[in-house]
Amino acid sequence: MIQRYPIYSVILRICDSQVKEYTYKLFDEFRKGKYKPIISSHVIAELENGAPENVKENLKTLDYEEFMVNDEMVKLAEKYMEQKIVSQNYYSDALHIAVGTAIGVDVLVSWNFKHIVNLDKIKLFNSVNLREGYSVLEIRTPREVIGNE
Repeated sequence: MIQRYPIYSVILRICDSQVKEYTYKLFDEFRKGKYKPIISSHVIAELENGAPENVKENLKTLDYEEFMVNDEMVKLAEKYMEQKIVSQNYYSDALHIAVGTAIGVDVLVSWNFKHIVNLDKIKLFNSVNLREGYSVLEIRTPREVIGNE
């Protein structure tokens, strides 16, 4: 079974010299079919409204699965906000976590260390997930996913 990974912040950092090597390796794994990239309709809208052209072009090279944001996902993101896991300014990050949780992805892959790949935040997101009847969401960086080959 191919594992499914949401990839929002990974897409945006495709040209970041600090993480480029691992981001490209992960994209290669997507192209080879080892993993299945997942993107929400919210992410597509954000990318269309301001992402650099090279980011959009890179996305076109992937066979991704798109999920429409629905009421369940919005309500879960609001639960995260009620717990003040992230501030209102970062609602998009909460929604990203909610989408991954609601659709049951294998791992949410991100380079966002402030609000997503952050041990304290992961514990808080998952405490809400468990309380609301969802599974624990695995959150990792591309480097952790592809390893050091």
